[in-house]
Amino acid sequence: MFDNIDKTDINELGEFGLIKHLTQTVELTQESSNKGIGDDAAVLDFSGYKTLISTDLLLENIHFDLRYVPLKHLGYKAVQVNLSDIYAMNGIASQITFSIGLSSKFPLEAIEEIYEGALIACKKYGVDLIGGDTSASAQGLVISVTSIGYAKEEKIAYRSGAQEGDLLCVSGDLGGAYVGLQLLEREKQIYLENPNIQPDLEGKDYIVERQLKPEARKDVIDLLAHLDITPTSMIDVSDGLASEILHICNASNVGCKLYEEKIPLDPMTYETAREFGLDPTVCALSGGEDYELLFTIPQADYDKVKGQLDISVIGYITEPAAGKEMISKSGHVHEIKAQGWNAFKNKS
Repeated sequence: MFDNIDKTDINELGEFGLIKHLTQTVELTQESSNKGIGDDAAVLDFSGYKTLISTDLLLENIHFDLRYVPLKHLGYKAVQVNLSDIYAMNGIASQITFSIGLSSKFPLEAIEEIYEGALIACKKYGVDLIGGDTSASAQGLVISVTSIGYAKEEKIAYRSGAQEGDLLCVSGDLGGAYVGLQLLEREKQIYLENPNIQPDLEGKDYIVERQLKPEARKDVIDLLAHLDITPTSMIDVSDGLASEILHICNASNVGCKLYEEKIPLDPMTYETAREFGLDPTVCALSGGEDYELLFTIPQADYDKVKGQLDISVIGYITEPAAGKEMISKSGHVHEIKAQGWNAFKNKS
């Protein structure tokens, strides 16, 4: 993996030297960041806003495969999946901490690539890197990111706020990340069987990028604020649409009607799923890692979203006794079941 670069053993720097080397160009841009890297703890001041905090852990060979995940993309994605949790609360992400555990197989240059990707994500989303840690790891690469943000109390969107009659909405399109993963896994198997065969990803850029370089939907939060819409509930689509719908319904003690024909699918996702013999709808329902935003809004706000190309109304909220159902394109009614990714099962 690192044969084409000059290697620097990280032991030459030591832990504190490594942290200093990786963070020497970090600058703080958020007014709420009073103190960042360089002391025992960061100091933040959100003066009047509620603070939002979320943490994610990414483990080599569980959450990512370095045989096809570029290190810079990995750093970028590690930040994105965390920022998505803040946006899923209708909040503004403002800071992150970035911690990494690594084995001796990683030279300094590899770690620099990971941090470069993370810092690109921070700069793009206006987020400060304010701390973190480095450690040796006996089990491969480990990345832990904590994201911090803020919101006015009345603007925070919990999973538990959906009301009967609310519209069920989702941003962007779904299933692309999962289908992109299937494509990458297929090409990995072909390569392992014959290393002389180069990966064939031509024309599949969109779904590959959906898997390797997802984008948290800060733009949707900005759009909702511009439209003067406060979602009654919200969650990000990390484990598949079906799982996230059930999270909202269970937390809010409501039912729902989801319409299959309304689920947004990109043509490339649809076509590639078919090539793999997969049902595109199932990919959207159970695939995960799309990091779109699923949310509910009052019916009175329908006119505000109906012309928005990046927001799809895919169903509505019902009373609990009505169940949690999907109406298929053929008119059949199916119970919505969560079959999303299980973090406690190794990838196949």
